[in-house]
Amino acid sequence: NAKGLLKSAIDDDNPVIFLENEILYSSKSEVPIDTNFEIPLGKADISQTGNDVTIVTYSIMVSKSIEAAKIVEEKHNIKVEVIDLQTIKPLDKSLIIKSVKKTNRLVIVEESWSFASVGSEIVTLVQNEAFDYLDAPIKKINSADVPMPYSSVLEKQYLPQIEDITSAIEEVCYI
Repeated sequence: NAKGLLKSAIDDDNPVIFLENEILYSSKSEVPIDTNFEIPLGKADISQTGNDVTIVTYSIMVSKSIEAAKIVEEKHNIKVEVIDLQTIKPLDKSLIIKSVKKTNRLVIVEESWSFASVGSEIVTLVQNEAFDYLDAPIKKINSADVPMPYSSVLEKQYLPQIEDITSAIEEVCYI
């Protein structure tokens, strides 16, 4: 995805800020060999389909959310739809709303502080455009509201973990 998004960012006539999580540099996956491969800016991706709850996330939290989704599916047979935003602005509002209308539950997972976050914008969007479809309160999972620690032990306490995500899924599904 990074290749397609970077190509789209370079080709765009508008200014684009391209952010990468350096922890993802060690990730391995297939890379398209097509030199013209692009992913349109503003188009989110459904990383995993499901009918019971929607997770909206981006960057490194996508893989953690997919792993949490596998755990709750094995444990509770909950089918989680995981949406990778891919771009933050423009935001693929229609895909988020469509998914929430399908699953009736929403968990937002992001590696950022809760206050004035991307997740806060998504909560506002869903409250305004899909409130009547919600069967449970929206749950946001964020980093701790402190400066990012340097210690790897403290970093694990600071960042959202798979256990936090699975607990949030169980909570919105009333388990």
